[in-house]
Amino acid sequence: MRSLPASRVPDPADAPQLRWGIAAPGGIAHLFAQAVLAHTKQKLVAVGSRSIQRAERFALRYGVDRAYGSYAELMADPGVQAVYVAAPHSEHKWLTLLALEAGKPVLVEKAFARNATEASEMITAAQRAGLTLMEGMWTNCLPRFDILRQLLADGLLGQLRLVHADHGHRVPTAARRLFDPELAGGALLDIGVYPVAFANFVLGAPRRITTTGHLTDSGVDAQETMLFSDFPEHAGAEAVLSSSMVTATPNVANICGSAGRIELDSRFYAPGQVRLVQPDGSAQTSTPPQMCLHQGLCYEAAHFAELVVSGRPESPLLPLAGSLAIMRQLDEIREQLGVRYPGE
Repeated sequence: MRSLPASRVPDPADAPQLRWGIAAPGGIAHLFAQAVLAHTKQKLVAVGSRSIQRAERFALRYGVDRAYGSYAELMADPGVQAVYVAAPHSEHKWLTLLALEAGKPVLVEKAFARNATEASEMITAAQRAGLTLMEGMWTNCLPRFDILRQLLADGLLGQLRLVHADHGHRVPTAARRLFDPELAGGALLDIGVYPVAFANFVLGAPRRITTTGHLTDSGVDAQETMLFSDFPEHAGAEAVLSSSMVTATPNVANICGSAGRIELDSRFYAPGQVRLVQPDGSAQTSTPPQMCLHQGLCYEAAHFAELVVSGRPESPLLPLAGSLAIMRQLDEIREQLGVRYPGE
């Protein structure tokens, strides 16, 4: 049996240092700060929020030099080399454009925007400015996804037949953001984007999407099941995907081919192992890095720093065309579910 390939992902601690500004000190910004401070030499120098009190609390907790009570002040800070947009999806476009106008490269949380139209505007602005822009789909930067990348490139699974990925956890109604249409809430953009992105990683973009699901009382999606089919490069392959914010699911992913399958254990989108299963049932398992769940965010920060310092406008791991294609798929899924955000 052939050995599993080793990950080629560099140690995040070896990436060049950037001076970061954090736009919106919410939950994901806290996880990002903890990851980069623990595993990289990136420096957090400024944080901006509509609330100066929130910005000051974040700055105090993570040793950030400057706290601002407006995003305009953050973007105008000459000491900030790059901006991490950690706001709700409804704010991604205008904060990204604000940063680009100020001459700052931008790492913007997934999902990239509310819709494909906004994503296209962001990409056009970055290209005109000649600045690096990347969606924060941290999964694609992880070591185990580099192992996957190599296995798929080598064709070890034979003809790809079926991809499965699920992501679901019960979100308390007190988590107002995910139930608020004004903030582009719902399961899909926050949770479902992971299995959708996984299917794209393995099979590319589908030409056919079939979706079922149901909505919350506020009109955002609570849960959906998606069937992707008609892949240009993988005839006959299908992807069965699901996401939910009303129940906890196994959060696993599998890639099944004519000559074997790959299994990713729970929280497939985070650091973990790769299990390659042969047709006879024999298997090999990779050794994952020793870090807790969201500390894997350090890999995207390190990758982004490499891009910025080397003057590359986009990532080969997360090309902007790929982020735009995924946004178009999310738009189609919402259309089928009947979810529309205010102002669209």
